[in-house]
Amino acid sequence: MRVSTKGRYGLRALVDLAEHETGKAIPIREISERQNISEQYLEQLFATLRKAKLVKSVRGAHGGYMLNHEPEDITVADIITTLEGPIAPVDCVIEDDFCNYVDKCVIHGLWAELADAINGVIENMTLADLKNKAVKEKQKIKTVKKEKSEVK
Repeated sequence: MRVSTKGRYGLRALVDLAEHETGKAIPIREISERQNISEQYLEQLFATLRKAKLVKSVRGAHGGYMLNHEPEDITVADIITTLEGPIAPVDCVIEDDFCNYVDKCVIHGLWAELADAINGVIENMTLADLKNKAVKEKQKIKTVKKEKSEVK
């Protein structure tokens, strides 16, 4: 099971949006530049996220996107499943009638446990958690750069 570019870029874009949120809409161009993701691709992702009511768009000269909920109220699962669909290592975990061998398959339990573990992680991690990690990481990088410049 792999998360595609849609899921990875969408998650990065929403972390960026949460990190730079000031109560005003953020133009997609700014997110594109910071994350090095094409504006056209982000527009497609944000259209899907908007339909799912995770973000809202603001039109006009000062337009862009804003989170539609507090970062604490948006889980990684909300974002990934909106962009990717259900997360599971095999289809028989998602669709009951996918395979007529499920009731005899000893491995099906393994796939179900794996899906539960993955979903447990992404359902319990919020956009706020990722935002806080991003902020800490940037602080750490600034500190290291400052220390290096003081040594010179």
